[in-house]
Amino acid sequence: MSNFKSNRDFLKDSLRKTINFRRSDQSRGIPTPSVEKGVPSDAIKIILPTREEWRESIPNKGVVSAIGGRKSRRSFSNTSLSLEELSFLLWATQGIRDPEKGIAHFRTVPSAGARHSFETYVFVHRVEKVPQGLYRFLPLSNELVLIYESDRSLEARLSEASFGQKFVATCAATFVWTTIPYRMEWRYLDAAHRVILLDAGHVCQNLYLACENIEAGTCAIAAYDQEAMDTLLRVDGEDEFTVYLAPVGKI
Repeated sequence: MSNFKSNRDFLKDSLRKTINFRRSDQSRGIPTPSVEKGVPSDAIKIILPTREEWRESIPNKGVVSAIGGRKSRRSFSNTSLSLEELSFLLWATQGIRDPEKGIAHFRTVPSAGARHSFETYVFVHRVEKVPQGLYRFLPLSNELVLIYESDRSLEARLSEASFGQKFVATCAATFVWTTIPYRMEWRYLDAAHRVILLDAGHVCQNLYLACENIEAGTCAIAAYDQEAMDTLLRVDGEDEFTVYLAPVGKI
């Protein structure tokens, strides 16, 4: 019971009353942190279909149907996701709401202060036109950038990093969200970390509803080996680290 009180206090917003926000980096005039990590000039990229391009192939079952059918699914068929379906799921979870206006902070999911601290990684197992491997989504340009290609050990390592949950590695694609906390700390200081977790819920719920729309399924995963998953993603575990993941597959 000794940690319960401190953990419960973390869930409360009382901390906000003790923070002098005039001391934030934002208030001190420090430039806004980038909303997207940079990409090496020689990186391999895949251009994703735009909203206009996938709109005709993606069904629209309606929000009532999607909410009513939402459930956690751990069994998937061997059917591949189409590139259009993957693009739709990425748009639904971290896409730019009005790309023609070029406003990167306005996404399809809410975020405290429109800070959007997440990066989206996708382990591609069965997606048409996309070689197997680990990719990162680039919402500003609507592209995937290759981190590394799959090898024979990746499925086992991903399962092990998920505490042996094999379905995490045998689906069509595994979404993993990392956070770069400073994007939120820049404005909210010590109040940043609670809202980062709230934001993660918004993102994953959108994935659930989008999956229902394309006859796919997902299951939110919060139990994983932190160090092992960060290593698989090649992130440092301090300034960027895993906070949530979800396997996706056709049902």
